Amino acid sequence: MKQSLYIYNNGDLKRKDNTLQFTTYEGEKRDIPIERISDIYVMSEMTFNTAFINYVSQYGIPIHFFNYYNFYSGSYYPRENLLAGQLLVKQVSHYTDYKKRMILAQKFIEAAADNIYRNMRYYNGRGKNVEVYMQQVDMLRKTIPKTSTIEELMGVEGNIRKQYYAAWNVIINQEIHFEKRVMHPPDNMINSLISFVNTLIYTKVLSEIYRTQLNPTISYLHEPGTRRFSLSLDIAEIFKPLIGDRL
Repeated sequence: MKQSLYIYNNGDLKRKDNTLQFTTYEGEKRDIPIERISDIYVMSEMTFNTAFINYVSQYGIPIHFFNYYNFYSGSYYPRENLLAGQLLVKQVSHYTDYKKRMILAQKFIEAAADNIYRNMRYYNGRGKNVEVYMQQVDMLRKTIPKTSTIEELMGVEGNIRKQYYAAWNVIINQEIHFEKRVMHPPDNMINSLISFVNTLIYTKVLSEIYRTQLNPTISYLHEPGTRRFSLSLDIAEIFKPLIGDRL
């Protein structure tokens, strides 16, 4: 089974015969069978050459780069090998047809809201009294099918998350006072951790999109834009409560 490779030590990454070899700047070497790697996350200072890039491209392995502070910098996205013109046409048509786009966007938020509610129900059943917040979230998620614009849908999603994050002080019971989601920049350790884990989820979703015939730049909830894979933002909404928030 293939797994993600996370690299936190500084060093060199290169091809060695038919495998990969990572050498730290202290001289410690480690051979990594390329058949076991699904994607690579570089969290450190790394040196590599074109032979390495060409080799991982043959196996369709994306590489995600993070800076010194573990902020996402960008991805190396190997040449597409699962191109499908017919699917691309359908992807675009579901974006240009606003009714179809709304159906997809609502499904992303419905799944996210259901998983948010599931998290709250889990902790409420374990002695964390968040029932008042659950009621608000339940009421709000029932209005999702009634939205008629992306902006209105995003407004409902924002209100759901406002109630959700308000319950975190009851759930986590820590000295850090957490009231709301702050991103640019995060204002405490909890917001910093959320930002970091969400970035890992975005990049993991991007890796999985690469293994399909979908185009990662065509999205429905988030507006497609330049220099970003916005479809991964759409799909990640489903998994952020289950993976990131529970952690």
